[in-house]
Amino acid sequence: MSSPEAFDAIAARLAEWTSTPVVYEDPNHPLPDTPAPFVFVEIFGDTLSQETIGAPQSNQWIESGTTYLHVMTPSGQGSRGARVIAQSLVALFRERPAGDVHVEEMSIGKGQPGADFANYWAMTATLFWYRRDITSIPTP
Repeated sequence: MSSPEAFDAIAARLAEWTSTPVVYEDPNHPLPDTPAPFVFVEIFGDTLSQETIGAPQSNQWIESGTTYLHVMTPSGQGSRGARVIAQSLVALFRERPAGDVHVEEMSIGKGQPGADFANYWAMTATLFWYRRDITSIPTP
């Protein structure tokens, strides 16, 4: 999972999204009686890389990660509506850092059945990001 700082920055940007509900990493989210679109978000900080070499605890680090924006739409409606939502979601991050999180690559990928959500289909938008100047990496 990502650092709390990266998670908070991405979540703050997604707070601007008002077209559908946004759900964070909770497959037990209650679904409405009538299926309606929503976005299921997973935020991962995949790696921490040391950027400088110097005194211990004074080096700069880069956290890089991936965010999956699973656009969930009712099954049987085709993929166009999900594509429109996915395209609008990635536009929130295009050439606009989310706090100190910089998105350097985006993808709108294949659709698939909503594995954890019966009667839904997913079109996933993926954000590849990094966060610089991390100087206080917790140590055990």
